[in-house]
Amino acid sequence: MLSLLLFKKKKKKKTLEEIAVEIQNGNDELLNQLLSDYKPFVKKAVSKVCKRYINESDDEFSIGLIAFHEAIQKYEHTKGASLLSFAEVIVKRKVIDYLRKHGKHQPLHLEINGKEEQDEQAPSTLVDRLSIEEFEKNREIEIRREEILRYQQDLLRFGLTFDDLVKNSPKHEDARMNAIQVAKTLMAHENLKNYLFQHQRLPIKELEQLVSVSRKTIERNRKYIIAIALILSGDYVYLLEYIKGRMDG
Repeated sequence: MLSLLLFKKKKKKKTLEEIAVEIQNGNDELLNQLLSDYKPFVKKAVSKVCKRYINESDDEFSIGLIAFHEAIQKYEHTKGASLLSFAEVIVKRKVIDYLRKHGKHQPLHLEINGKEEQDEQAPSTLVDRLSIEEFEKNREIEIRREEILRYQQDLLRFGLTFDDLVKNSPKHEDARMNAIQVAKTLMAHENLKNYLFQHQRLPIKELEQLVSVSRKTIERNRKYIIAIALILSGDYVYLLEYIKGRMDG
């Protein structure tokens, strides 16, 4: 009995994802604590977009913190991704939207021996070398690259690669549009979406009852449908833009 008391196991610490679920169920105390604890995380994510040090007094930080709150509320543990990776996507997207909307361009600072250049002319000197347009273009390229890498990881969870998509994409436009519509239907039904992420495969029997294409067609385009479904469900800003013209059909 004494040994049981002395060697009693410590209570298992809750994961961040478990805390998020409690917050979604109305635990405001946990929410306030989490927002406070993860301010450094938000600063870092915002800084990656703005390419400068971020203060808590900056508008961009406020946008980032609101986005982090939104990510906590929207997070779905059934998708398998970590809360922090999901939150970073949301924070970056919201800050980028804010900068675009307000036409804000962040000053760029030269660094010498790890310290910011104190010369007031340094930022303008760098802007002379690198135009605002080129800066924005490079920043967008970086965000696109990060998005593609995240998408690649999502595909791997389903045993898929980019080579698979090239080899298995429907050859004809009407077939691609049909597959996209199947993916939209899949994501529109919570039970089917949960099945996809829990089992890493399509609920073909149920889908067959909801779409106008045959079971054989669904099975033949299975990999492409899953790939599109992942884009629709994963806050892929640029990839979604790429297919949204067909989605509207």
